Amino acid sequence: MNIVIIDTGCANLYSLKYAVQRLGYQPIITREINLILNADKLFLPGVGTPKTAMEQLYLSNLIKIIKSFKNPILGICLGMQLLCSYSQECRNIKMLDIIHSLVSKFKVNHLSIPHTGWNNIIIDNDNQPLFNNISNRSKFYFVHSYAVEINKYTLATSYYGVHFSAVIKKNNFFGVQFHPEKSGISGAQLLKNFLEI
Repeated sequence: MNIVIIDTGCANLYSLKYAVQRLGYQPIITREINLILNADKLFLPGVGTPKTAMEQLYLSNLIKIIKSFKNPILGICLGMQLLCSYSQECRNIKMLDIIHSLVSKFKVNHLSIPHTGWNNIIIDNDNQPLFNNISNRSKFYFVHSYAVEINKYTLATSYYGVHFSAVIKKNNFFGVQFHPEKSGISGAQLLKNFLEI
């Protein structure tokens, strides 16, 4: 199976690669269009700002390729947010607009931002293969200041002063706000589930 991690220039590329390798697969990190087009599974990781990430995708001529990709693709953290329309972090930057939703800054005056650490997810639709062998309210590791608003594509939510989308899905596009590569057994199971879809 051809597994590709899109090289978005972010810091968590190799931790994701090693997490996938521990499951017995051999992913590659690349921006090469031909390799991405031939991927059976595609990861879109991200750390940083939407502006920087979208610039990287634009310079690599990957925006149209990602939007038209037909096999399963998993956006992680900022990568999940990029699947949406706009972010309050960079209002003038149009993102991939695959999922018509806004990414909003946390409004939680009594809590520290970013939301960092372990938090549980509430699964709204446990018939999804992405959640095979994952219990409701399982804990995953989050690091983010912005979150995708709950919308019709939300599969699971989490709570940090407000409820927000923890997992989204539209057709072959999946997104998780947390970092499965840093989320222990549950994170490994989610990655395994995605790779077996």
